[in-house]
Amino acid sequence: MNSLRPYILLLFLIFGLQQIQSQSYHFKTSGFSVLEKNERGKWGEWSNLDLVNLSVVLDTNKHRIVVYSQEIQLYSILDYIEREENDTDIVYSFMCKDNDGKECKLSIITRKKQDYRKQLYINYDDHIIVYNIITV
Repeated sequence: MNSLRPYILLLFLIFGLQQIQSQSYHFKTSGFSVLEKNERGKWGEWSNLDLVNLSVVLDTNKHRIVVYSQEIQLYSILDYIEREENDTDIVYSFMCKDNDGKECKLSIITRKKQDYRKQLYINYDDHIIVYNIITV
């Protein structure tokens, strides 16, 4: 039994290191809404919440966020912004480029005072998309 102990320890270390290196976070969406600027450059109102069940993956190994909608939305992470926290929110933000090469800011926000509800915001200069998400 003592001769097996080093091998068992080695197996635990190998599986533990694989878990540490795979930094992939999976979410499901439950709905989305869009906010757009009008012709005067003023923000309008949020659209009605549309129910949608999509997969979202944050993959820090590949430095990307993917929203698996009918047309796959691929956001390459250019920069990881320092985590922010206040009395109401916990915010993880990323500066990204989308499929078309446009820069945008993605933020995963946890609403502390709303039962820790999570949302994914995709911020462009002229519009914002928000998805309600849950961790899977």
